[in-house]
Amino acid sequence: MNSNYPFLKLTALLRGETEWGFMLIPIEYYLILSAFMFIVGVAGVLTRRNAIIVFMSIELMLNSANLSLVTFSSYMGNSIGQLFVFFVMAVAAAEAAVGLAIIIALFRNKPTLNIDEINILKW
Repeated sequence: MNSNYPFLKLTALLRGETEWGFMLIPIEYYLILSAFMFIVGVAGVLTRRNAIIVFMSIELMLNSANLSLVTFSSYMGNSIGQLFVFFVMAVAAAEAAVGLAIIIALFRNKPTLNIDEINILKW
């Protein structure tokens, strides 16, 4: 875009283009996607009885929170949110390893992954 024409530059910025001509994706699109991912994760946790599906739904909710953190970090222009996402991803990886180990141990004792039928921890 030629900087000799400030009116064209202003109209391009109002259309959502950057100085180099790329289109910017509005922050609302990222937040709507994040909210949709979180709602799908909550629905999966509340409606499914398979332990693996519930586990995947929890991971989906964590990823939607990560998307929101990265979105706001990019929007504000600092990298604190992106740094926080790396810590959340490290905790999620450890949680995935421990969670899958627990699911495998439960499956060895009782050959089902249905949450309603697993009563090993009850007295």
